Amino acid sequence: QVHLEESGGGWVRPGGSLKLSCVASGPTFSNYAIGWFRQAPGREREFVAGVSWSNLRPFYEDSVKGRFAISRDNAENTAWLQMNNLKPEDTAVYYCAASGSGSIYFAASYDYWGQGTQVTVSL
Repeated sequence: QVHLEESGGGWVRPGGSLKLSCVASGPTFSNYAIGWFRQAPGREREFVAGVSWSNLRPFYEDSVKGRFAISRDNAENTAWLQMNNLKPEDTAVYYCAASGSGSIYFAASYDYWGQGTQVTVSL
């Protein structure tokens, strides 16, 4: 079992940056792919970024490519989502999740979820 806790959300003006952190509890963090998802009011949860346990290849939703970067440090049991050039459309609750199998793009593939952290991008 893996327990995840996000932090780093907040309010930022368009064009600004935030860095989200996801700290995992447990000795098997490195065995899981890590995904970041977001959910805005009235919308379904959507994939943002993901990375395998090996850090071999990250994956990004098209709208965040070139702006967001996912990373992880298995020794620290921590993953991050660096978000640059934020837009109002990025406003959502952001969740980190851990997956042992399945497609990295699909929420149903993830076994463990954090509680979420609010990101608000506005003037």
